[in-house]
Amino acid sequence: MTREEWVELAGDGELLFADGLDAAIIGVGSRCGQAAVVVYDVDRVYRAFQDQGMDYDDAVEWAQVNTFGAWVGERTPMWVETGS
Repeated sequence: MTREEWVELAGDGELLFADGLDAAIIGVGSRCGQAAVVVYDVDRVYRAFQDQGMDYDDAVEWAQVNTFGAWVGERTPMWVETGS
């Protein structure tokens, strides 16, 4: 799906997307009535960074330090371990 399709599905034009990681999106979620957030698959995030030229270990380290740990407010995306 495209970003526009995710926004339409969620019915929320203020979703926050992580740049370069659209292939890792697995859905849109919400918590206890809070604003909707984009949900990413962690393994797909690693693969996306590898597709951008990183080896696996660098992709994991980069994601854990610079992506998963970044708080950007109530719209911060959710990172899910799916075991896939």
